[in-house]
Amino acid sequence: MIPTIAKEFREGLSNGKLLIQQCKDCEKFNMYPRYACPHCQSKNLGWHESTGRGKLHSYTVLRLGAPEGFEDELPYALGIIKLNDGVQLLARLLPSAEGNWNHYRCDSDVSFTPASPESVVKRPCAWFSAAD
Repeated sequence: MIPTIAKEFREGLSNGKLLIQQCKDCEKFNMYPRYACPHCQSKNLGWHESTGRGKLHSYTVLRLGAPEGFEDELPYALGIIKLNDGVQLLARLLPSAEGNWNHYRCDSDVSFTPASPESVVKRPCAWFSAAD
């Protein structure tokens, strides 16, 4: 069962959109979804479609020791993305055509890359790739 607070975020991913929460009172963005705005404590929250563009703050490539349920996906990369919208999120990074992540650099531009709805059901997370 999908938690209510994450339902619209996951639906957005399934539709190829990166949604971030926005307070309807102070208009500030926040990520990850919360029940109250971290800036003004309002519960009047909605969703905003992000541009999906940002900077790769940091990343790691997991080659061994994956958490339970992720063993078949090794290796894979996780990155902390600072969106141009002003919020950060943890996301998966797509490998290059050669199957590695050597083309990523901290502070480089990245962009949201929609995953298939089937992939979102299995792993409801945002995927990013190096920006052109």
